[in-house]
Amino acid sequence: MTVSVHVSGATKAAVDELVPALVANLVASRVTGGDPTLWGPDAEQEASIRLGWVQAVSVSRPLVAEVRALRAELSARGVDRIVLAGMGGSSLAPEVIARTSGAPLTILDSTAPAQVLAAIDEDLKRTALVVSSKSGSTVETDSQRRAFEAAFRDIGIDPAERIVVVTDPASPLDDAAREAGYRVFNADPNVGGRYSALTAFGLVPAGLAGIDIGELLDEAEASTLQFAVDSAENPALRLAAAITGVEPRRDKLALVSDGTHIDGLPDWIEQLIAESTGKGGTGILPVPLLPVSPEIEARPDDLQVVRLVDDADEFHLRERHLGEILVSGTLGAQFLLWEYATAIAGHLLGINPFDQPDVEAAKAAARGLLEKRPEPTDPAFVQDGIEVRVSDPQLASSGTLAGVLDALWSRLGDDGYVAIQAYVNRLEMPQLAGLREMVAADSGRPTTFGWGPRFLHSTGQYHKGGPAQGVFLQILERTDVDLEIPERPFTFGQLIQAQAAGDAAVLAELGRPVVSLTITDAADDVLSLFEAAQ
Repeated sequence: MTVSVHVSGATKAAVDELVPALVANLVASRVTGGDPTLWGPDAEQEASIRLGWVQAVSVSRPLVAEVRALRAELSARGVDRIVLAGMGGSSLAPEVIARTSGAPLTILDSTAPAQVLAAIDEDLKRTALVVSSKSGSTVETDSQRRAFEAAFRDIGIDPAERIVVVTDPASPLDDAAREAGYRVFNADPNVGGRYSALTAFGLVPAGLAGIDIGELLDEAEASTLQFAVDSAENPALRLAAAITGVEPRRDKLALVSDGTHIDGLPDWIEQLIAESTGKGGTGILPVPLLPVSPEIEARPDDLQVVRLVDDADEFHLRERHLGEILVSGTLGAQFLLWEYATAIAGHLLGINPFDQPDVEAAKAAARGLLEKRPEPTDPAFVQDGIEVRVSDPQLASSGTLAGVLDALWSRLGDDGYVAIQAYVNRLEMPQLAGLREMVAADSGRPTTFGWGPRFLHSTGQYHKGGPAQGVFLQILERTDVDLEIPERPFTFGQLIQAQAAGDAAVLAELGRPVVSLTITDAADDVLSLFEAAQ
């Protein structure tokens, strides 16, 4: 099954205008050949060490047998439950692979203490932990590893028998893991995290969960020539032109799964595009939507729809999808398609698609709060058990939840968006994700939803480095559940609070309006929040 990208209407006009120049400038073959000059002199140094993903299929082949052998070894010892501790690019691709295959893989990409405890407490005796981090310095992943090490020791299990590490060669984590006797898989250091789906970061946890990663690589390999050739039919060139070139500019990209067998791909695309393009005051904001989302019906002028389907050839015949981008293909091929298209979109936008200059700001703010441990600021007011805090006192002048939300929506321009950020245990409050649809209808603007702190490694870059169009709704929880982090002076509860407060502070410093709502009783307060958003 080859990849298909169908365009029509204004989107086709953009493709027809931009693709000939991309072909003439040999952009596809230059990406494939690792030419770092495509993104300008300022990006050349970074690009020169970030193009290894174009060779990922061949480089990753030896992993197939190695991972299969390790899975058999673990299985022989009665270990058949795999937990993945990773953030952003280290977790999103394995999650899509596992969900699409129906394989059991527990993704731990949260610092909510109850969520960490749930991952530890579920049959630890048959559990192995995969720790994925390019450097090992990611605070979430480091904290999760420490908690699992302690839990294994508490029940008499040597962590070296149960912890598998995926990291860059010679990273601090690489050195520490080998010294501790852990099994280590090194990934290609010339691949950035969000482009790492077909490297050890995507393949090792998926393979240990029982997925045929060789088949995934076969899928990608079967379409490689499509993306490397300098041709007007190259789907990666067409997709890059379609998501960047429509006039007037459509800088919000609706990602709609419509009957496709691939489960969860929009979440992976969201990180790839947002973190790659959202910088220098420009970018593309991905907005994962349901086929019946309010934005699809309203179709604002700045929203471009990408519909992920199983058969784009059949879908493009339906008149109601005129002007949409229709994409189909196997999962392995789509990973490679979107990586190529995103890199080429960076070329078209004149930005470096391989750095993330604004991600560090929220991390630094969180570290500062963890060191100083200030007392929480008093809420502007409390309604129905929900504590309300705002970046601008005028947002809270109504004294009601509904009034605060209306005031936040009033800060939206014609090109604005709402970002909902939920720093909660999503195992206990999955219904919060449904708030997105209600807020989109109430605000009348494209709305994203992210679980914190996961989104900080994804759309967090766009929020701070992209256009100043967003308003931000944080949702936090107050809970008695907490968990110590071994050899760290803070707990998981303190960590997630600092991450939320740090990000809110950085957004406020940049002039982005922020409303923070702290839930004190999950069952009752979530209902009150939904009522206020209607």
